[in-house]
Parts: sequence; structure tokens; C-alpha cells
Amino acid sequence: MFTDENIGAIVLTLKLASLTTLILLLIGTPIAWWLARTRSWLKGPVGALIALPIVLPPTVIGFYLLVTMGPNGPIGQLTQALGLGTLPFSFAGLVVGSVFYSMPFVVQPLQNAFEAIGDRPLEVAATLRASPLDTFFTVILPLAKPGYLTAVVMGFAHTVGEFGVVLMIGGNIPNETRMISVQIYDHVEALEYTQAHGLAAGMVIFSMLVLVALYTLNPTGRRK
Repeated sequence: MFTDENIGAIVLTLKLASLTTLILLLIGTPIAWWLARTRSWLKGPVGALIALPIVLPPTVIGFYLLVTMGPNGPIGQLTQALGLGTLPFSFAGLVVGSVFYSMPFVVQPLQNAFEAIGDRPLEVAATLRASPLDTFFTVILPLAKPGYLTAVVMGFAHTVGEFGVVLMIGGNIPNETRMISVQIYDHVEALEYTQAHGLAAGMVIFSMLVLVALYTLNPTGRRK
């Protein structure tokens, strides 16, 4: 199981999942806060756009991201104009695709956590003349901690389990775009079932640990 190719796929997958989760926390927090607080008619369309990766097949998402980031797509033309080349079949392209694909699994738990806070804590902070930044770090963040735990676990795990988007955007380049899911697929195609079983069993164990952590660390579903 622990061949150089398998270890490379594992390390690359963990790197992608960690970076994707970090980026999603940074950009997902203001999006989730806006969705939780706004009364704008745009809330519905924006929320639907965020949730789109949940219902669309990964290959559809991967295809349109591939076209968009390709040499003739708007993002591809922009990156080429900036001297960055094109993003498909690169680790950077996988990061962009993973951020879009895993976004609802980070934004939605944060939105739910922010909505559960209500107005009262914010009104109290305002009467104490706390700045918006102070309010966020001393009031909102502690109260939304369960939502952040859920967002981190779900965003990370969902990125680790990617296949369709990864294969469409990244292809199958060793030590650059070959993730665990693609490595398992390669082993099956080559009839290397022992190698495939080792990685697949590892994914099953990982998924179970993720669910245990989610239900153990997040106290929101517990009865008092």
C-alpha cells in the first residue's frame, strides 16, 4: 500500500484539502454572514448558487470549470494576460475547482451558526460600544464555534473525497494532480486490487473518523 505513488497521492490530497479549507474559511465567513443577516432579494439566488455543487454532477462542474479556466475561457484569458499561463492540469487549478466544489459544505454550516446567534448578543455588544471587529472575535466567533468545527470537518473531508472534478480539471499527473481518488481508480484499471483495497479501506476509516469527530465535537445536536 505504501508505495511512493500512493504516498505522493496521499500527501498531495491532504495538501489540497488543507489549503482549500483555509481559503473557504476566509472567503466563506463574509459570504455566510451576509446570507445570515441580509434581507435582500438576492439572498435566494446567491444561496442557490452557493448550493449548486450539491445537486450538480461533479463531472458537469469540472467540465464548465475546465472550459472557463482553459485558454479560451474568461479566467484562462485573464491568467494568460497576467503571465500565469492556464490553470487546468495544475495544482493551482485543482485548488480553484475544489474551492468552488466544496463551498456549500463550509458556507452553509457557518450561515446556520450565524443565524442561530440572533440579534440580542450583537445589540448588547453595540451598547458596550464594541467595534465590529471586536464584536466578531469576542462575541460572534465563540458563539459560532460549533458551526466552524462543522465547516472545517465537512470542507476538508469533502475535498479529500473528490473525484469527478479532480479528474476533469487536474487530469492524472503524478505528484501534481493525482489525488487519492484518482490513484484508487488507476489501481482498479490496472487490476491491482490489493493496492486499491488498501487505499479504499483507508478512505473508509477516514470517513468514519470524520463522522465520529463531527458528531462528537459539535454539541449542537445534543439534548440537554
